[in-house]
Amino acid sequence: MKLRTRLHLVVTGLTVVFVIVLVTAQMLATRARVREDIEASHEVATQFLGRLASLYWGFGGPQVVLGFLVQLGHVRSNDIILHYVNGPVLYHSPPSTYKAGQYAPAWFTHLLAPRIPRYTFRMPDNLELIVRAEVSRAILDGWDAITRLLALTAVLLIVANAVAFWIIERALAPFPVIVDGLERLKRGELRWRLPAFGGLEAQAIGTAFNRMAQAVEDNVAAERKAREAEARLEERRELSRLVEQRLEEERRLIAHELHDEFGQSVTAIRSLAQAIATRTGEPSLQEAARLISQEAARLYDAMHGLIPRLSPLTLDTLGLTGTLENLARDLQRRFGSVQLSLRHDLGVNLGPSVTLAVYRFVQEGLINALRHAHASSIEAELRADPRSLEVQVSDDGRGLPEEWARPGHFGLRGLKERIERLGGRFRVGNRSEGGVLLAAVIPLDGAPEQA
Repeated sequence: MKLRTRLHLVVTGLTVVFVIVLVTAQMLATRARVREDIEASHEVATQFLGRLASLYWGFGGPQVVLGFLVQLGHVRSNDIILHYVNGPVLYHSPPSTYKAGQYAPAWFTHLLAPRIPRYTFRMPDNLELIVRAEVSRAILDGWDAITRLLALTAVLLIVANAVAFWIIERALAPFPVIVDGLERLKRGELRWRLPAFGGLEAQAIGTAFNRMAQAVEDNVAAERKAREAEARLEERRELSRLVEQRLEEERRLIAHELHDEFGQSVTAIRSLAQAIATRTGEPSLQEAARLISQEAARLYDAMHGLIPRLSPLTLDTLGLTGTLENLARDLQRRFGSVQLSLRHDLGVNLGPSVTLAVYRFVQEGLINALRHAHASSIEAELRADPRSLEVQVSDDGRGLPEEWARPGHFGLRGLKERIERLGGRFRVGNRSEGGVLLAAVIPLDGAPEQA
C-alpha cells in the first residue's frame, strides 16, 4: 500500500472517529435534554390541569370540565384523556400541529425516549383524567438536530479529506524525484543531483542525497584513479620483470662470450707470448713477450672476476651452494683483511627464479658490506625447509648511513622488488650490536618453479 493511501486512510479514520464521538455526545445530550424537558413540562401540566379540573368540577360537573378541556386544546408534550372508568372516552386532546406527520426512526426513538410519565386524577362519577407525556416531538427535534450535524460533518469530512489530499500530495511530491535520483545513481549517473525542494524534511533529504551522491562520485573517481594507478604500476612491474629477464639473458650471453671466446683468445695470446719468449734469443723480445704474458694473465683473472657478477655460469653445474662458495672464496681472496664466512643448510631443490634471486641477494649483500661497511667480519647464512627459505647477510661494520634510502639508490630497492615478486618478505636495518642485517624469507610451498 502506498504511503499516500495510508495517510488518507489515517485522516479518514480519525475524522470518522471524531464524527462518531461527536454524534454520540450529541445523542446523549439530546436524550438528557428530552428527559428534562418532558419531565418539566409534564410536571407543570399535571399540576395545572389537576387543580383546574377539580376547580371546574366544583362549579358545574363533568360538562364544565369537558368544556374547559376543549377550549384548552393541545398542551405541549402532553396527551390529555378524559373518560369513564371502563367506559367511553369523553375527551382526547388533539395531536400537535408542530411538524405534523413527521416522526423520527423507531430505533432512534427507542434510544432516546425516556420513561414516559403518566398521572391519573380520580374524579367523581367514576371519571378519570389522564395526563400522559408525549415525547415524539422532542425526539423529532433531536433527530433533526443530529441529521443536520451529520450533514455538516459529511461536508466537513469531504473538505478535510480534500485539503488533506492536497497537502499530502504536495508533501509527497519530492519522493518520486528522490526515487528517480536513486535509480539514476544505481545506473551509474553519478553526476545527477536533486533539485531544491520545499519543506524542511524534503529539503533535508535532498541535501543529504546530494552530499551522498557527491561522496559516491568522489569515491568512485578515487577508486578509478587507484585502479588506473595500480594498473600502471603493474604494467611497470611487468616491464621491470621483462627488462630484468632480458638483462639476465644478456648478462648470461656476455658471460658465455667472455668465458668461451674472450677467454680462449686471452689464453692463446698468453701461450703465444710464452712461445716467443722461449724461442727468441733477443733480450728485448723476451721482455716484451713476458710483459704480454703477464698482461694476458691479469686480463684473464679480471675477466674471471667479472663473469660471476654478470651471470653465475656455475649455477647450472655446481648449484647454488657451490656457486656461493666460489663467490665467497673469490671475494675472500680479493678482500683478505675481512673475515668472510658462509653457512648453508639447504635440504630442498630450488627453482631457477628462487635460485637466481638468492644468489643475487647474497652477492649484493656481500659486495655492499665489503665496499661500504668497513667491517672486519661478514657472515652469510641460508636455511631452508619444504615451506620456506631464509637467507641473511650480516656484518659488524659502521651500519647504514642516514641517506641510504634516498631516491637514486637502486641496489637494495631492486633486491626488495625481486624478493617480493616471489611472494617473500624483505627487511634491512642496523643491528643493535653494530653493523647491518640484510634478511629475506621466500615461500617455497607455493613457488611454481620449485624443483
